[in-house]
Amino acid sequence: MRRTKQLLDRWKTDYDFKTVTAALGSLAVTAIFAFYNGFLGIYHRSLWHGTICVYYGILVVLRGILIAARKKGSQKRVQSNAYLIASALLLFLNICLVIPVSLMVVRQKPVNMTLIPAIGLAAYTTYKIIMASVNLRKRKKSMDSLVRLLRTISFIDALVSILTLQNTLIMVNVKEESAEMLTLSAITSAIVMLTVLALSVATMISGIVGLKNRE
Repeated sequence: MRRTKQLLDRWKTDYDFKTVTAALGSLAVTAIFAFYNGFLGIYHRSLWHGTICVYYGILVVLRGILIAARKKGSQKRVQSNAYLIASALLLFLNICLVIPVSLMVVRQKPVNMTLIPAIGLAAYTTYKIIMASVNLRKRKKSMDSLVRLLRTISFIDALVSILTLQNTLIMVNVKEESAEMLTLSAITSAIVMLTVLALSVATMISGIVGLKNRE
């Protein structure tokens, strides 16, 4: 009980500890989604599930690299290398998102969901993006670059969730092909992809500058 209280107190007061702990939980959940979509991709020979499996797999690797590097403590060189590797993977993530996002735009994502579960998904996604946005702003509270990058990754994950939600709601509510919906989906997808790309490039530049300053 005392140990639990200490952990709760640390969770409330230690921003870095809270971020890493949350990242561990997200890593576990994301790994489950990766395996699940990988199974569906093989079983149904689904391009959508296969590419989403790759996307979730990269998120798992990203979080794993950062969490593992942070455990090295004061080994700044290790942390700097981990930051650069994660930055490069973020750029690769942009490439991996092209196929699933394209499938969503042309409404080729499989959806087996009725309206009520879709509303529940909308509520969860709204909460997810709000919390990710708040934590993205708060990341400056930490002096640890790896902690800040973990928050950036969570924000990117939330952005992609918006695209998935949008596609789900369109396919649940719109029964016929619509040029307006296609245009809306394309514009939203482009905005999200450009935002993810901008965050990825900024992260890479920050990592390179930080590495040079330590040399």
